[in-house]
Amino acid sequence: MGLKQEEQQDMESPQVEKTTAAAPSRSIWSGSITIGLVNVPVKLYSMIYDKGIAFHFLHKTDGQPLKYVKMCTKEDKIVPWNEVVRGYEVAKNEYIVFEKKELDAVKPESDKRIRISKFVDYFSVDPVYFDRTYALLPDESKDSYSLLLSALQRTNKAGAARITLRTKEYPALLHPYKGALVLTTLRYGYDVVDPQDFENLQKLEEPQKAELDLAIKIVKDLSGDFDIYEFNDSYQKKVQELVALKMKGEKIVVEKPAQEEAKSLMVALRETLKQLENPK
Repeated sequence: MGLKQEEQQDMESPQVEKTTAAAPSRSIWSGSITIGLVNVPVKLYSMIYDKGIAFHFLHKTDGQPLKYVKMCTKEDKIVPWNEVVRGYEVAKNEYIVFEKKELDAVKPESDKRIRISKFVDYFSVDPVYFDRTYALLPDESKDSYSLLLSALQRTNKAGAARITLRTKEYPALLHPYKGALVLTTLRYGYDVVDPQDFENLQKLEEPQKAELDLAIKIVKDLSGDFDIYEFNDSYQKKVQELVALKMKGEKIVVEKPAQEEAKSLMVALRETLKQLENPK
C-alpha cells in the first residue's frame, strides 16, 4: 500500500551500509569436533541474525504489553510452569506424557561433540538442505583448530557431521569460511519436499520458441555478479520512516496503489526487453 505523508521535508531515510552484524561475546555451545581419536575443542557462536522489524502486542485500551500464558483447555485456568510436562500425541487428544529427566536420559551421545563421519565436497550438498550457520572458534587448543582449518582449506573439503543443539540432533556441514571454521546445520532429507511431487508440475507445457527466445535474451541482458548489498528490506525502511513520522506527531494517510493493467505474456516480454534496451 502507498503512503501519503504530510510535512516530511526534514525527515532523513535510513541508509543501507555494507556492514555485518556485531560479533557476539558469549558462545551458545561448547564441546569438541571429533575425527576418530582426534578432538578439537571448540565453542559455537551465533553468526546469523534476523534484523527485521519486530512488533510487540499491546492492549489497545491502555497501550500495555501483553504476555503469553499456559492455559489448561479443560479447566480454563492458567497453569504454572512447575505443572507443565511434555506430551507426545499418539491419537487425537491422546498423549503420552514425558518428564524432562526421561527425555534428558535419551539425548544423543553427540550432545557435546561434533562427530565428523566423512569429508565431502562442499558444493556436492544441495543448498536446499542448509538450515543455519554458526561460527566455530577454538576453545583451548588453537593448534588442533588451525590444523583442521588448514587441512580443509587445502583439500577444499567439508566435514559431514552431526550435532545436538538444545534438544534436537542435526546433520551438519563443517567447512572453512573467511579464515574460520563454520558449522551449517542441515535439514533431514525427509523434511524437504521434492518439487516434482506437486501435481501442478506434472503437466508443464513447453514454451513457444518466440517467447523462449525473448526470455533468454532478458536473462542474458540482466546477468551480472551477485552482490548481497544490492538488496535491502524495503518494508523495514518504510516502517522506520513511519516511526519517525509518528514520533513527530504527523498524520499518515494510507492510499491503495494503482492497479496495473494485465498484459499477455508476449506483450510483457517485449515491453520488458524494451525497458532494458532503453533505460530511463
